[in-house]
Amino acid sequence: MADGAKNIPVDDPALVANDPALHWQGMLDFEQDKQAPYAMFNLRVRSAEDLEKLEVLIGQKLTVKTKSAWFPKLEKNDNGMKRWR
Repeated sequence: MADGAKNIPVDDPALVANDPALHWQGMLDFEQDKQAPYAMFNLRVRSAEDLEKLEVLIGQKLTVKTKSAWFPKLEKNDNGMKRWR
């Protein structure tokens, strides 16, 4: 049994069916390492033309309101439709 798992005695079968803690007994703990950037820095751009040049260089859309960007571009996956069946 995984560390932190508890045996919970229950007499009422209705509670067993609805208590997630009972269903997760013995389940291994899951830990996901935080994916921190290798380096971070502020970048100042002198003009709109320079900003356009930077967009071309890194291959990403940037605006005066852009607060951060990943390089290379961070591809976001559509995980909303991935489910266990």
